[in-house]
Amino acid sequence: MSRSKTFPIFLAFLAMGFGDVVGPLVSLVKDSFEVSNFVASLMTTSGFIMFGILSIPMGVYQDKKGKKFILLLGLTIALIGLVIPILFGMYGPKAVIEAGSFTKLYALFASIFLLGAGATTLQVAGNPIMRDVSADGQYSSNLSLGQSIKAIGSSLGFLVPPAVAVWFGLDWTILFPMFAIIILITLVWVNSLKFEEKKSVDAAPASLSSSLKLLGNPFVLLMVVGIFLYVGAEVSMSAQIPILMDKVYGISNFGLWLAWGLFFLPIFLGRLAGAFILKKLKAGKFLVYSVLLSVLGMLLLFFGSQYFAYSGIVMIGLGFSNIFPLIFSITVDAMPERANELSGLMVTAIVGGALIPPITGVVADISVQLGFLVPAACIFYILIVALKSAKK
Repeated sequence: MSRSKTFPIFLAFLAMGFGDVVGPLVSLVKDSFEVSNFVASLMTTSGFIMFGILSIPMGVYQDKKGKKFILLLGLTIALIGLVIPILFGMYGPKAVIEAGSFTKLYALFASIFLLGAGATTLQVAGNPIMRDVSADGQYSSNLSLGQSIKAIGSSLGFLVPPAVAVWFGLDWTILFPMFAIIILITLVWVNSLKFEEKKSVDAAPASLSSSLKLLGNPFVLLMVVGIFLYVGAEVSMSAQIPILMDKVYGISNFGLWLAWGLFFLPIFLGRLAGAFILKKLKAGKFLVYSVLLSVLGMLLLFFGSQYFAYSGIVMIGLGFSNIFPLIFSITVDAMPERANELSGLMVTAIVGGALIPPITGVVADISVQLGFLVPAACIFYILIVALKSAKK
């Protein structure tokens, strides 16, 4: 497939990353609205809960309507979510804390809820569409490249707020109109795209029961739980690292930039490198190496040294970078005829980003550093997943 047809799909992956803005929003909302770590962490629940509700139905609906239709639907839902805070006056000027600010907080939760619904729908369609545009044997590589572009979208939540505050005197809410413009462009471009969707003629039509029945396969269940815990661990890390910078190491003004440089930049670079590494190395082995690096990085967080912690965060970012696309592609490649149902199941598992971070937040309210025990426990489980998937 030509680049003119693949580029809009990669742009849709960029838009997918906007759903991850809930990570850095935890620290921003905590400071702007003066709420507890736990309440701010509920922002991630608002953003990721729709992954648990919508993914399987969207996977079934996608089997009937097609991936392009579902991709367009996801972009539309996300766009509506981004317009809501703009209508409530959250579009850049420093006006978050004022009389009636809790009305804005509720509007913000509604916005993130719809943005999460849009990101859910984009994930259900976007990951299997990448298989449609990939040459044989290149799915894992291309999916890692797409996920690296998604990491750029995720990074904007870290990079833009400090930049606009320092250079333009604007608030972090500038993210909403900026994201809305990018999604609108993507929506128009994808709508004009024409491509052939791959579908097995022998496969039975997807249904809710056929999707859930796949969980009876021990391998599928293992991988779905792996996605659940991985996303919970990643969102917990992206939410707590800026708080670690501020509360433990006293870095507030540029804490988001430092958090991005230590965590999301390695994720981006790791995914970019993964697209090339996977041309030479089998996905199963690469998953084992990635998780082992993450485990080592987690251990460094608990040595009590600032520089050990920084090194550990970088290692975690590099290790995390390819875990999602590897688990996803390994599972779909094992059962390509059930790609829509598997996509729905694994995107449902992204609800881990809604359920794990509040637990992390509760522990972090006791001690910020202790909060990292929660994502550490998740990664130890994923090590088991990696070892078993490598054997399969």
